[in-house]
Amino acid sequence: MVRVPAQPAVSQRVVPSWTDPVPALASRIVGGPLGRHAVLGRHWFWTPLRVVLLFATITLALGWLGKAPCLQTYRDSAGALQVDWRDGHQYKAMCYSDTVPLYTAEQLDRPGPAGFPYAASWVEHQGKPDAQVRYMEYPVLTGMYQWAAAGFAQTWTAIGRSGWLPSSAPAIVYFDISAAGLTAAWLVTVWALVKLSRRRPWDAALAALSPLVVVHAFTNFDALAIALATTGLLAWARRRPVLAGILLGLGAATKFYPLFLLYPILLLCLRTGRLRAGLRAAAAAALAWAVVNLPVAVLFPSGWAEFFRLNSRRGADLDTLYTVVSTFTGWPGFDGVTRPGQTPVTLNLVSATLFGLACTAIGWIALATPRRPRLAQLCFLVVGAFLLVNKVWSPQYSLWLVPLAVLAIPRWKPVLAWMTVDALVWAPRMAYYLGTDQKGLPIEPFLGAVLIRDAAVLLLVLLVLRDIWHPDHDPIRASTEDDPHAGALDPAPPSPTPPSPTPTWRHVGVTTTR
Repeated sequence: MVRVPAQPAVSQRVVPSWTDPVPALASRIVGGPLGRHAVLGRHWFWTPLRVVLLFATITLALGWLGKAPCLQTYRDSAGALQVDWRDGHQYKAMCYSDTVPLYTAEQLDRPGPAGFPYAASWVEHQGKPDAQVRYMEYPVLTGMYQWAAAGFAQTWTAIGRSGWLPSSAPAIVYFDISAAGLTAAWLVTVWALVKLSRRRPWDAALAALSPLVVVHAFTNFDALAIALATTGLLAWARRRPVLAGILLGLGAATKFYPLFLLYPILLLCLRTGRLRAGLRAAAAAALAWAVVNLPVAVLFPSGWAEFFRLNSRRGADLDTLYTVVSTFTGWPGFDGVTRPGQTPVTLNLVSATLFGLACTAIGWIALATPRRPRLAQLCFLVVGAFLLVNKVWSPQYSLWLVPLAVLAIPRWKPVLAWMTVDALVWAPRMAYYLGTDQKGLPIEPFLGAVLIRDAAVLLLVLLVLRDIWHPDHDPIRASTEDDPHAGALDPAPPSPTPPSPTPTWRHVGVTTTR
């Protein structure tokens, strides 16, 4: 049986107010940096984990309050309760969330089996030349989560009509129930980050206090996939490759990006000669994904394929470099002007090729550097490269990078700067969606903010590359022996053995890590 190393002693923890200027400055609120002779680990309740979870809870509460202006209602002429998004209120108040319109747009308001994802369909643009049959557009686990939340919302609303529960418009009840699950998912993510950080538990406070969480925790459903991806990395760090694969596979059935994390795992397994562990994780991920997806694919093939069909037909989103170049230069794009529903073949090919080239470069880095890169560093590079070259960067996708940045670049100043810049992009986005006819912004200021965000992400990528090639700059390797997230890549810790009468020199061995 493989033994998991115990958590380090309290005296071995890295104190952020001693090692980073931002926590040192923030500590002045409570009297300044920790004293050199302070006694740690004696409080019976306020452990670092509980404090960081409290930070995350406060941040999530602020996130819900930020969406609250979009949860107001009014009664229409027929006396029915409606969500008050009149006159672009969701953009003026900067509280937009996909959850509210998706309740009706994805047919989730249909009760019972009629609203089952991947079976329910509707005709978009009915009566027009570009009319097409549509289905649930999300991967299976995300679709099932929405369906379950909608069922709870309908039950809650029915009981609310009898006066036993407070209630509101069904879409708002659905938002609140969905937000409760997303809150739990983000708290699981923060918990996993504390466990992954071991000697640096306060690094997880970067994720707990992230401005991106305030803005985007409830914008969409990405917190579900992030929780599965982060706990998958935790399982890998604890030398449980099969469990890690299962969690990453379930993450891919929720949002496809967790599957990308298998690539750095396999690269480092190849470098260390431990490919078997990586292949076990990959096989477990494929099996978990198949178990979730195959029943839906067999029973509802058209509905199941909608996620892939929609993504192949989407053009370049506003948040991407392709739109930036097209807008500022007048370039018509790789495929020119496309008809509704037409697949942008060249754009798809270019985006996939650029990501493939980026992954090839990351693979070379993983195998060629003098010292083995840390797993979190390669994971951040892969996901960051995907976002930078992909044709879609929905605003909540930036949350994918938050736990990876915390693990790869535990420096408060640059990571907080990127998070703040990325969160602030929300303001010009909402102003652009509002439209110039309602005193909103034209597209150019918004795209300028997108460029600044991309530059901030690129700066973090450069910091990671510097730390990989010059490990003496890496805060993790300055405070730990090697890679705390390596899991099966490192030699297993020795199991305790009873005293032996034979001379100790007979048991001496040498182990190395690559």
